[in-house]
Amino acid sequence: MVKLSYRFLTLDLLKKYKPPTPRMHTANTTAPQYPSVPPSTTASNFNELLRLIDWPEPPSTVTHYNLSTSPGHCDYHLLNARDTYWIGETLEVLITVRDHHGRPKEYGGDYFRAKLHSPALKAGVTGHVKDHGNGSYLATFLLPWPGRAEVQIRLIHSSEAVDVLKKKRENHPEKVYFYGYFQFNGSSEVMECNLELPGKDVCTYRDPVSGDSWQCMRPRKLPCDSWIYHSMGGYRRVTDQLEDSLLSGPVTDKIISGKVSPINVTSDNISLELTSKLSTCRPGQEPTQPSGFYYGDNWRSFTCLGRYFPQPSDALACLKRKDIHMFGDSTLRQWFEYLERFIPSLQRIDLHGNYQSGPLLAVDATAGLAVRWRAHGLPIRTTKTMVSDIHYEEAHLSGISGGPYTVIVMTLWAHFTTFPVRVYLERLDRVRKAIESLLFRSPQTTVIIKSANTGYKSIYGSDWLSLQLDILLRATFKGMTVTILDVWDMTSCHYLPDDIHPGPPVIRNEVDLMLSYICPQ
Repeated sequence: MVKLSYRFLTLDLLKKYKPPTPRMHTANTTAPQYPSVPPSTTASNFNELLRLIDWPEPPSTVTHYNLSTSPGHCDYHLLNARDTYWIGETLEVLITVRDHHGRPKEYGGDYFRAKLHSPALKAGVTGHVKDHGNGSYLATFLLPWPGRAEVQIRLIHSSEAVDVLKKKRENHPEKVYFYGYFQFNGSSEVMECNLELPGKDVCTYRDPVSGDSWQCMRPRKLPCDSWIYHSMGGYRRVTDQLEDSLLSGPVTDKIISGKVSPINVTSDNISLELTSKLSTCRPGQEPTQPSGFYYGDNWRSFTCLGRYFPQPSDALACLKRKDIHMFGDSTLRQWFEYLERFIPSLQRIDLHGNYQSGPLLAVDATAGLAVRWRAHGLPIRTTKTMVSDIHYEEAHLSGISGGPYTVIVMTLWAHFTTFPVRVYLERLDRVRKAIESLLFRSPQTTVIIKSANTGYKSIYGSDWLSLQLDILLRATFKGMTVTILDVWDMTSCHYLPDDIHPGPPVIRNEVDLMLSYICPQ
Protein backbone atom coordinates (compact mmCIF):
# COMPACT_ATOMS: atom_id res chain seq x y z
CA MET A 1 0.00 0.00 0.00
CA VAL A 2 1.12 3.58 -0.63
CA LYS A 3 1.60 5.71 2.45
CA LEU A 4 -0.63 8.76 2.03
CA SER A 5 0.19 12.29 3.10
CA TYR A 6 -1.68 13.44 6.19
CA ARG A 7 -1.65 16.99 4.82
CA PHE A 8 -4.64 16.44 2.53
CA LEU A 9 -7.98 14.69 2.78
CA THR A 10 -9.95 13.37 -0.20
CA LEU A 11 -13.28 11.66 -0.63
CA ASP A 12 -11.47 8.51 -1.70
CA LEU A 13 -10.55 7.89 1.91
CA LEU A 14 -14.24 7.55 2.68
CA LYS A 15 -15.19 4.96 0.10
CA LYS A 16 -13.74 1.93 -1.59
CA TYR A 17 -11.79 2.86 -4.66
CA LYS A 18 -13.27 2.01 -8.07
CA PRO A 19 -11.17 2.98 -11.10
CA PRO A 20 -12.89 5.41 -13.47
CA THR A 21 -13.35 4.61 -17.12
CA PRO A 22 -10.03 5.22 -18.92
CA ARG A 23 -9.96 8.36 -21.06
CA MET A 24 -7.45 10.51 -22.90
CA HIS A 25 -6.05 13.44 -20.96
CA THR A 26 -6.22 16.79 -22.71
CA ALA A 27 -4.68 20.10 -21.70
CA ASN A 28 -6.98 22.65 -20.14
CA THR A 29 -7.56 25.79 -22.17
CA THR A 30 -10.61 27.12 -20.34
CA ALA A 31 -9.99 29.37 -17.35
CA PRO A 32 -11.60 28.23 -14.09
CA GLN A 33 -14.24 30.41 -12.49
CA TYR A 34 -13.07 31.81 -9.14
CA PRO A 35 -15.57 33.03 -6.54
CA SER A 36 -16.38 36.71 -6.78
CA VAL A 37 -15.53 37.29 -3.13
CA PRO A 38 -13.30 35.11 -0.93
CA PRO A 39 -15.54 33.30 1.60
CA SER A 40 -13.52 34.55 4.57
CA THR A 41 -13.47 38.18 3.43
CA THR A 42 -16.46 40.50 3.61
CA ALA A 43 -17.52 42.21 0.42
CA SER A 44 -16.92 45.68 1.86
CA ASN A 45 -13.39 44.90 3.03
CA PHE A 46 -12.64 43.17 -0.23
CA ASN A 47 -13.78 46.17 -2.27
CA GLU A 48 -11.74 48.51 -0.06
CA LEU A 49 -8.63 46.47 -0.78
CA LEU A 50 -9.36 46.44 -4.51
CA ARG A 51 -9.59 50.22 -4.49
CA LEU A 52 -6.01 50.35 -3.21
CA ILE A 53 -4.75 48.74 -6.41
CA ASP A 54 -7.09 50.51 -8.82
CA TRP A 55 -5.16 51.41 -11.99
CA PRO A 56 -6.28 53.59 -14.92
CA GLU A 57 -7.10 51.74 -18.14
CA PRO A 58 -6.24 52.95 -21.64
CA PRO A 59 -9.07 53.88 -24.02
CA SER A 60 -10.61 50.97 -25.89
CA THR A 61 -9.72 52.77 -29.14
CA VAL A 62 -6.01 51.91 -28.71
CA THR A 63 -5.76 48.91 -31.01
CA HIS A 64 -2.34 49.40 -32.60
CA TYR A 65 1.21 49.11 -31.28
CA ASN A 66 2.15 52.57 -32.60
CA LEU A 67 -0.51 54.18 -30.41
CA SER A 68 1.06 52.78 -27.23
CA THR A 69 3.70 54.54 -25.14
CA SER A 70 7.12 54.71 -26.78
CA PRO A 71 10.07 54.90 -24.35
CA GLY A 72 12.16 56.47 -27.13
CA HIS A 73 9.74 59.40 -27.45
CA CYS A 74 9.26 60.07 -23.71
CA ASP A 75 11.31 62.67 -21.88
CA TYR A 76 11.51 64.54 -18.58
CA HIS A 77 12.79 67.83 -17.23
CA LEU A 78 13.52 69.35 -13.85
CA LEU A 79 11.00 71.67 -12.22
CA ASN A 80 12.16 74.75 -10.30
CA ALA A 81 15.84 74.19 -11.08
CA ARG A 82 18.29 75.84 -8.67
CA ASP A 83 22.04 76.18 -8.27
CA THR A 84 22.06 74.85 -4.71
CA TYR A 85 20.28 71.85 -3.19
CA TRP A 86 20.31 70.86 0.47
CA ILE A 87 19.95 67.56 2.27
CA GLY A 88 16.31 66.96 3.22
CA GLU A 89 14.86 68.93 0.31
CA THR A 90 12.93 67.38 -2.57
CA LEU A 91 13.63 67.32 -6.28
CA GLU A 92 10.72 67.33 -8.75
CA VAL A 93 10.87 66.00 -12.30
CA LEU A 94 8.04 66.17 -14.87
CA ILE A 95 7.73 63.21 -17.24
CA THR A 96 6.00 63.66 -20.61
CA VAL A 97 4.72 60.60 -22.46
CA ARG A 98 4.31 60.12 -26.23
CA ASP A 99 3.33 57.32 -28.58
CA HIS A 100 5.47 55.81 -31.35
CA HIS A 101 4.45 58.59 -33.73
CA GLY A 102 5.85 61.11 -31.26
CA ARG A 103 2.40 62.48 -30.40
CA PRO A 104 1.67 63.38 -26.74
CA LYS A 105 -0.65 60.94 -24.98
CA GLU A 106 -3.69 62.30 -23.19
CA TYR A 107 -4.22 59.56 -20.59
CA GLY A 108 -2.19 57.85 -17.87
CA GLY A 109 -1.64 54.33 -16.62
CA ASP A 110 2.02 53.87 -17.61
CA TYR A 111 4.20 52.17 -15.01
CA PHE A 112 7.41 54.06 -14.32
CA ARG A 113 10.13 53.43 -11.76
CA ALA A 114 12.32 56.32 -10.69
CA LYS A 115 15.46 56.59 -8.62
CA LEU A 116 18.03 59.18 -7.62
CA HIS A 117 21.48 57.64 -7.46
CA SER A 118 25.23 58.13 -7.41
CA PRO A 119 27.33 55.26 -8.76
CA ALA A 120 30.53 56.73 -7.31
CA LEU A 121 29.04 56.96 -3.81
CA LYS A 122 27.10 53.68 -4.16
CA ALA A 123 24.07 55.70 -3.11
CA GLY A 124 20.46 55.48 -4.20
CA VAL A 125 16.92 56.37 -3.19
CA THR A 126 13.56 55.53 -4.77
CA GLY A 127 11.45 58.32 -6.23
CA HIS A 128 7.67 58.58 -5.95
CA VAL A 129 5.82 58.82 -9.28
CA LYS A 130 2.39 60.48 -9.42
CA ASP A 131 0.13 59.91 -12.43
CA HIS A 132 -1.64 63.10 -13.51
CA GLY A 133 -3.94 61.09 -15.79
CA ASN A 134 -3.21 63.27 -18.84
CA GLY A 135 0.01 61.82 -20.21
CA SER A 136 2.28 63.53 -17.69
CA TYR A 137 3.78 62.25 -14.43
CA LEU A 138 5.51 63.92 -11.51
CA ALA A 139 8.53 62.14 -10.01
CA THR A 140 9.54 63.40 -6.55
CA PHE A 141 12.85 62.56 -4.89
CA LEU A 142 14.10 63.17 -1.36
CA LEU A 143 17.71 64.36 -1.20
CA PRO A 144 19.23 62.28 1.62
CA TRP A 145 23.02 62.39 1.07
CA PRO A 146 25.66 65.05 0.40
CA GLY A 147 27.42 65.06 -2.94
CA ARG A 148 26.57 64.11 -6.51
CA ALA A 149 23.14 62.74 -7.45
CA GLU A 150 21.55 61.96 -10.80
CA VAL A 151 18.03 61.06 -11.91
CA GLN A 152 17.06 57.82 -13.64
CA ILE A 153 13.54 57.22 -15.00
CA ARG A 154 12.58 53.83 -16.41
CA LEU A 155 9.43 52.89 -18.29
CA ILE A 156 8.70 49.39 -17.02
CA HIS A 157 5.42 48.93 -18.91
CA SER A 158 3.22 51.13 -21.05
CA SER A 159 -0.37 51.62 -19.95
CA GLU A 160 -1.37 49.32 -22.80
CA ALA A 161 0.97 46.58 -21.55
CA VAL A 162 -0.33 46.99 -17.99
CA ASP A 163 -3.85 46.46 -19.31
CA VAL A 164 -2.71 43.17 -20.88
CA LEU A 165 -1.09 42.04 -17.63
CA LYS A 166 -4.21 42.83 -15.62
CA LYS A 167 -6.61 41.02 -17.94
CA LYS A 168 -4.43 37.93 -18.28
CA ARG A 169 -3.99 37.79 -14.51
CA GLU A 170 -7.72 37.82 -13.89
CA ASN A 171 -8.90 35.71 -16.83
CA HIS A 172 -6.11 33.25 -17.60
CA PRO A 173 -4.61 31.72 -14.45
CA GLU A 174 -4.05 28.51 -16.42
CA LYS A 175 -1.06 30.14 -18.17
CA VAL A 176 1.07 28.59 -15.42
CA TYR A 177 0.29 24.94 -14.72
CA PHE A 178 1.63 22.15 -12.51
CA TYR A 179 2.00 18.39 -12.47
CA GLY A 180 0.82 15.84 -9.95
CA TYR A 181 2.55 12.45 -9.82
CA PHE A 182 0.38 9.51 -8.85
CA GLN A 183 1.81 6.15 -7.77
CA PHE A 184 -0.06 3.05 -6.62
CA ASN A 185 0.70 -0.66 -6.63
CA GLY A 186 3.55 -0.36 -9.14
CA SER A 187 1.68 1.94 -11.54
CA SER A 188 2.20 5.68 -12.04
CA GLU A 189 0.51 8.57 -13.85
CA VAL A 190 1.26 12.27 -14.29
CA MET A 191 -1.69 14.66 -14.40
CA GLU A 192 -2.12 18.40 -14.68
CA CYS A 193 -2.88 20.29 -11.44
CA ASN A 194 -3.70 23.83 -10.38
CA LEU A 195 -5.59 25.85 -7.80
CA GLU A 196 -8.78 25.17 -9.73
CA LEU A 197 -9.46 23.21 -12.89
CA PRO A 198 -12.50 23.30 -15.20
CA GLY A 199 -14.86 20.37 -15.24
CA LYS A 200 -15.89 17.82 -12.63
CA ASP A 201 -13.48 15.01 -13.39
CA VAL A 202 -10.90 16.23 -10.91
CA CYS A 203 -9.37 15.23 -7.59
CA THR A 204 -9.83 17.92 -4.96
CA TYR A 205 -7.50 18.09 -1.97
CA ARG A 206 -8.15 20.23 1.08
CA ASP A 207 -5.71 20.86 3.89
CA PRO A 208 -7.52 19.77 7.09
CA VAL A 209 -6.06 22.64 9.15
CA SER A 210 -5.77 25.66 6.86
CA GLY A 211 -8.62 24.86 4.47
CA ASP A 212 -6.47 25.55 1.40
CA SER A 213 -7.48 23.49 -1.62
CA TRP A 214 -5.76 22.09 -4.71
CA GLN A 215 -6.99 20.19 -7.72
CA CYS A 216 -5.53 17.65 -10.15
CA MET A 217 -7.10 16.07 -13.19
CA ARG A 218 -8.32 12.66 -12.10
CA PRO A 219 -5.89 9.88 -13.12
CA ARG A 220 -7.19 7.40 -15.66
CA LYS A 221 -6.52 4.30 -13.56
CA LEU A 222 -5.22 5.36 -10.15
CA PRO A 223 -7.04 6.72 -7.07
CA CYS A 224 -6.87 10.36 -6.09
CA ASP A 225 -5.19 9.29 -2.83
CA SER A 226 -2.15 8.07 -4.76
CA TRP A 227 -0.96 11.66 -5.31
CA ILE A 228 2.65 11.55 -4.04
CA TYR A 229 4.72 14.25 -5.82
CA HIS A 230 4.21 17.80 -7.08
CA SER A 231 6.20 19.87 -9.58
CA MET A 232 6.02 22.86 -11.84
CA GLY A 233 4.48 21.95 -15.19
CA GLY A 234 5.08 24.77 -17.63
CA TYR A 235 3.85 27.97 -19.22
CA ARG A 236 1.10 28.48 -21.79
CA ARG A 237 0.96 31.28 -24.28
CA VAL A 238 -2.19 33.31 -23.68
CA THR A 239 -1.28 36.43 -25.68
CA ASP A 240 -1.81 37.41 -29.31
CA GLN A 241 0.65 39.16 -31.61
CA LEU A 242 -0.30 42.69 -30.53
CA GLU A 243 -0.12 41.80 -26.84
CA ASP A 244 3.29 40.21 -27.34
CA SER A 245 4.56 43.38 -29.01
CA LEU A 246 3.32 45.53 -26.11
CA LEU A 247 5.30 43.34 -23.68
CA SER A 248 8.37 42.92 -25.89
CA GLY A 249 11.92 43.85 -24.95
CA PRO A 250 12.18 47.08 -27.00
CA VAL A 251 9.40 48.73 -24.95
CA THR A 252 9.83 47.03 -21.56
CA ASP A 253 12.08 48.26 -18.74
CA LYS A 254 13.70 51.03 -20.77
CA ILE A 255 15.56 54.07 -19.43
CA ILE A 256 14.09 57.21 -20.96
CA SER A 257 16.17 60.24 -21.83
CA GLY A 258 15.78 63.51 -19.98
CA LYS A 259 17.10 67.04 -19.72
CA VAL A 260 18.31 66.82 -16.13
CA SER A 261 22.02 67.15 -15.42
CA PRO A 262 23.52 65.62 -12.26
CA ILE A 263 23.16 67.87 -9.22
CA ASN A 264 25.29 68.41 -6.13
CA VAL A 265 23.62 68.24 -2.72
CA THR A 266 25.04 70.26 0.16
CA SER A 267 24.81 69.82 3.91
CA ASP A 268 24.19 73.06 5.81
CA ASN A 269 26.00 71.78 8.92
CA ILE A 270 22.98 72.83 10.97
CA SER A 271 20.44 70.20 10.04
CA LEU A 272 20.78 66.94 11.88
CA GLU A 273 21.23 63.84 9.77
CA LEU A 274 17.84 62.64 8.51
CA THR A 275 18.09 59.34 10.38
CA SER A 276 19.58 60.61 13.65
CA LYS A 277 16.31 60.93 15.63
CA LEU A 278 14.80 57.60 14.70
CA SER A 279 13.65 55.16 17.37
CA THR A 280 14.85 51.57 17.59
CA CYS A 281 13.27 48.99 15.30
CA ARG A 282 10.12 47.40 16.73
CA PRO A 283 6.97 45.62 15.50
CA GLY A 284 4.11 47.69 14.17
CA GLN A 285 6.20 50.44 12.61
CA GLU A 286 4.80 51.40 9.22
CA PRO A 287 7.47 51.91 6.54
CA THR A 288 7.89 55.49 5.35
CA GLN A 289 8.03 56.60 1.72
CA PRO A 290 10.81 56.22 0.79
CA SER A 291 11.65 53.65 3.44
CA GLY A 292 15.37 54.42 3.31
CA PHE A 293 18.36 54.94 1.04
CA TYR A 294 21.75 53.50 0.17
CA TYR A 295 24.95 55.36 0.98
CA GLY A 296 28.33 53.67 0.71
CA ASP A 297 26.41 50.51 -0.23
CA ASN A 298 24.83 50.41 3.24
CA TRP A 299 21.07 50.75 3.69
CA ARG A 300 19.93 53.53 6.01
CA SER A 301 16.35 53.06 7.08
CA PHE A 302 13.94 55.98 7.54
CA THR A 303 11.57 53.73 9.49
CA CYS A 304 13.79 52.87 12.43
CA LEU A 305 17.37 52.98 13.67
CA GLY A 306 18.79 50.02 11.80
CA ARG A 307 21.95 48.26 12.87
CA TYR A 308 24.80 46.67 10.95
CA PHE A 309 26.23 43.24 11.63
CA PRO A 310 29.61 43.27 9.85
CA GLN A 311 31.12 40.25 11.61
CA PRO A 312 29.73 36.71 11.96
CA SER A 313 30.12 37.06 15.74
CA ASP A 314 27.77 40.07 15.66
CA ALA A 315 25.04 38.11 13.91
CA LEU A 316 25.55 35.05 16.10
CA ALA A 317 25.33 37.13 19.29
CA CYS A 318 21.98 38.47 18.06
CA LEU A 319 20.61 35.04 17.14
CA LYS A 320 21.80 33.13 20.20
CA ARG A 321 19.05 30.80 21.53
CA LYS A 322 16.72 31.80 18.70
CA ASP A 323 14.37 29.39 16.94
CA ILE A 324 13.83 30.85 13.46
CA HIS A 325 11.09 29.62 11.10
CA MET A 326 11.14 30.94 7.53
CA PHE A 327 8.22 30.32 5.14
CA GLY A 328 8.24 31.62 1.59
CA ASP A 329 9.80 31.52 -1.81
CA SER A 330 13.37 31.48 -3.10
CA THR A 331 13.86 35.20 -2.37
CA LEU A 332 13.52 34.34 1.32
CA ARG A 333 15.64 31.22 0.93
CA GLN A 334 18.43 33.67 0.03
CA TRP A 335 18.31 34.91 3.64
CA PHE A 336 18.73 31.36 4.93
CA GLU A 337 21.65 30.84 2.54
CA TYR A 338 23.28 34.10 3.61
CA LEU A 339 23.14 33.23 7.31
CA GLU A 340 24.43 29.73 6.62
CA ARG A 341 27.45 31.10 4.74
CA PHE A 342 28.05 34.08 7.01
CA ILE A 343 28.05 32.26 10.37
CA PRO A 344 30.69 29.48 10.18
CA SER A 345 29.33 27.63 13.22
CA LEU A 346 25.88 27.31 11.63
CA GLN A 347 25.85 23.81 10.17
CA ARG A 348 23.33 22.34 7.73
CA ILE A 349 21.42 19.22 8.77
CA ASP A 350 20.62 17.09 5.74
CA LEU A 351 16.90 16.36 5.80
CA HIS A 352 17.08 14.54 2.44
CA GLY A 353 14.42 16.72 0.86
CA ASN A 354 14.21 18.77 -2.32
CA TYR A 355 16.48 21.80 -1.91
CA GLN A 356 14.20 24.05 -3.99
CA SER A 357 11.22 23.56 -1.70
CA GLY A 358 12.83 22.39 1.53
CA PRO A 359 12.60 21.87 4.38
CA LEU A 360 16.11 23.18 5.11
CA LEU A 361 17.63 23.26 8.60
CA ALA A 362 20.90 24.70 9.96
CA VAL A 363 21.86 24.68 13.63
CA ASP A 364 24.51 25.87 16.04
CA ALA A 365 24.01 23.60 19.04
CA THR A 366 26.44 25.54 21.21
CA ALA A 367 24.56 28.82 20.65
CA GLY A 368 21.17 27.10 20.84
CA LEU A 369 20.35 28.46 17.38
CA ALA A 370 18.12 26.76 14.80
CA VAL A 371 17.31 28.31 11.41
CA ARG A 372 14.67 26.68 9.20
CA TRP A 373 13.36 27.47 5.74
CA ARG A 374 10.64 25.81 3.76
CA ALA A 375 8.57 26.82 0.76
CA HIS A 376 5.08 28.14 1.36
CA GLY A 377 2.18 25.92 0.39
CA LEU A 378 0.76 25.46 -3.11
CA PRO A 379 0.98 27.00 -5.61
CA ILE A 380 4.77 26.69 -5.59
CA ARG A 381 6.87 26.47 -8.77
CA THR A 382 9.45 23.83 -7.94
CA THR A 383 11.07 20.69 -9.25
CA LYS A 384 9.60 17.33 -8.32
CA THR A 385 9.02 17.19 -4.56
CA MET A 386 6.99 15.08 -2.17
CA VAL A 387 3.56 16.45 -1.38
CA SER A 388 4.09 15.57 2.29
CA ASP A 389 6.98 18.09 2.39
CA ILE A 390 4.75 20.95 1.19
CA HIS A 391 3.09 22.59 4.18
CA TYR A 392 0.69 25.48 4.02
CA GLU A 393 2.10 28.27 6.14
CA GLU A 394 -1.19 28.75 8.03
CA ALA A 395 -1.27 25.07 9.04
CA HIS A 396 2.38 25.04 10.02
CA LEU A 397 1.98 28.15 12.18
CA SER A 398 -0.70 26.36 14.18
CA GLY A 399 1.95 23.90 15.35
CA ILE A 400 4.41 26.54 16.61
CA SER A 401 4.09 27.48 20.27
CA GLY A 402 5.96 30.78 19.89
CA GLY A 403 7.53 32.86 22.63
CA PRO A 404 10.37 35.36 23.15
CA TYR A 405 12.93 33.13 21.43
CA THR A 406 10.76 32.30 18.40
CA VAL A 407 11.12 34.28 15.17
CA ILE A 408 8.70 33.86 12.25
CA VAL A 409 9.85 35.21 8.88
CA MET A 410 7.49 34.98 5.91
CA THR A 411 7.01 36.17 2.36
CA LEU A 412 4.07 35.40 0.09
CA TRP A 413 3.75 36.97 -3.36
CA ALA A 414 6.00 35.77 -6.22
CA HIS A 415 4.08 32.56 -6.98
CA PHE A 416 0.71 34.33 -6.86
CA THR A 417 1.33 36.96 -9.56
CA THR A 418 -0.39 34.89 -12.27
CA PHE A 419 -3.59 34.21 -10.33
CA PRO A 420 -6.65 36.44 -9.83
CA VAL A 421 -6.29 38.92 -6.99
CA ARG A 422 -9.16 37.23 -5.13
CA VAL A 423 -7.07 34.09 -4.73
CA TYR A 424 -4.28 36.08 -3.12
CA LEU A 425 -6.58 38.00 -0.80
CA GLU A 426 -8.19 34.80 0.40
CA ARG A 427 -4.78 33.33 1.20
CA LEU A 428 -3.65 36.49 3.01
CA ASP A 429 -6.81 36.45 5.08
CA ARG A 430 -6.06 32.93 6.31
CA VAL A 431 -2.41 33.76 7.02
CA ARG A 432 -3.39 36.86 8.98
CA LYS A 433 -5.75 34.82 11.16
CA ALA A 434 -3.01 32.25 11.78
CA ILE A 435 -0.59 34.98 12.87
CA GLU A 436 -3.25 36.59 15.05
CA SER A 437 -3.75 33.25 16.76
CA LEU A 438 0.00 32.80 17.27
CA LEU A 439 0.42 36.28 18.75
CA PHE A 440 -2.63 35.77 20.98
CA ARG A 441 -1.15 32.68 22.60
CA SER A 442 2.46 33.97 22.50
CA PRO A 443 2.55 37.77 22.16
CA GLN A 444 6.33 37.91 22.57
CA THR A 445 6.87 36.06 19.29
CA THR A 446 8.72 38.10 16.65
CA VAL A 447 6.93 38.10 13.29
CA ILE A 448 8.64 39.60 10.24
CA ILE A 449 6.98 39.75 6.83
CA LYS A 450 9.27 40.38 3.87
CA SER A 451 7.69 42.53 1.18
CA ALA A 452 7.87 41.80 -2.52
CA ASN A 453 10.97 42.78 -4.47
CA THR A 454 11.58 43.86 -8.03
CA GLY A 455 12.93 41.69 -10.85
CA TYR A 456 10.07 40.19 -12.91
CA LYS A 457 9.47 41.52 -16.44
CA SER A 458 7.08 39.19 -18.31
CA ILE A 459 3.48 38.06 -18.62
CA TYR A 460 4.28 35.25 -16.14
CA GLY A 461 5.64 37.62 -13.53
CA SER A 462 5.96 41.39 -13.77
CA ASP A 463 7.04 44.15 -11.40
CA TRP A 464 3.60 45.67 -11.89
CA LEU A 465 1.93 42.42 -10.83
CA SER A 466 4.30 42.16 -7.86
CA LEU A 467 3.60 45.76 -6.86
CA GLN A 468 -0.14 45.11 -6.85
CA LEU A 469 0.27 42.15 -4.48
CA ASP A 470 2.75 44.06 -2.33
CA ILE A 471 0.21 46.84 -1.75
CA LEU A 472 -2.37 44.25 -0.66
CA LEU A 473 0.17 42.47 1.56
CA ARG A 474 0.97 45.65 3.47
CA ALA A 475 -2.68 46.61 3.80
CA THR A 476 -3.62 43.17 5.13
CA PHE A 477 -1.14 43.30 8.01
CA LYS A 478 -1.42 47.01 8.76
CA GLY A 479 -2.14 47.67 12.41
CA MET A 480 -0.78 44.34 13.64
CA THR A 481 2.25 44.02 15.91
CA VAL A 482 4.30 42.54 13.09
CA THR A 483 7.15 43.96 11.03
CA ILE A 484 6.72 44.66 7.32
CA LEU A 485 10.30 44.67 6.10
CA ASP A 486 10.31 46.84 2.98
CA VAL A 487 12.69 45.30 0.46
CA TRP A 488 10.87 46.80 -2.52
CA ASP A 489 12.79 50.04 -2.10
CA MET A 490 15.98 48.14 -1.29
CA THR A 491 15.87 46.37 -4.65
CA SER A 492 14.49 49.21 -6.79
CA CYS A 493 17.21 51.80 -6.10
CA HIS A 494 20.37 49.68 -5.85
CA TYR A 495 23.09 49.95 -8.48
CA LEU A 496 22.89 46.23 -9.36
CA PRO A 497 20.63 45.32 -12.30
CA ASP A 498 17.12 44.15 -11.50
CA ASP A 499 17.01 40.48 -10.53
CA ILE A 500 14.23 38.50 -8.89
CA HIS A 501 17.09 37.05 -6.81
CA PRO A 502 18.98 40.18 -5.69
CA GLY A 503 22.78 40.19 -5.54
CA PRO A 504 24.90 39.70 -2.37
CA PRO A 505 25.12 43.40 -1.32
CA VAL A 506 21.32 43.69 -1.33
CA ILE A 507 20.81 40.43 0.58
CA ARG A 508 23.37 41.51 3.18
CA ASN A 509 21.46 44.74 3.81
CA GLU A 510 18.11 42.93 3.91
CA VAL A 511 19.37 40.44 6.50
CA ASP A 512 20.96 43.23 8.57
CA LEU A 513 17.62 45.01 8.67
CA MET A 514 15.89 41.77 9.70
CA LEU A 515 18.44 41.34 12.51
CA SER A 516 17.78 44.94 13.57
CA TYR A 517 14.20 43.96 14.38
CA ILE A 518 15.25 40.77 16.15
CA CYS A 519 17.95 42.60 18.15
CA PRO A 520 17.10 46.31 18.14
CA GLN A 521 19.76 47.13 20.74
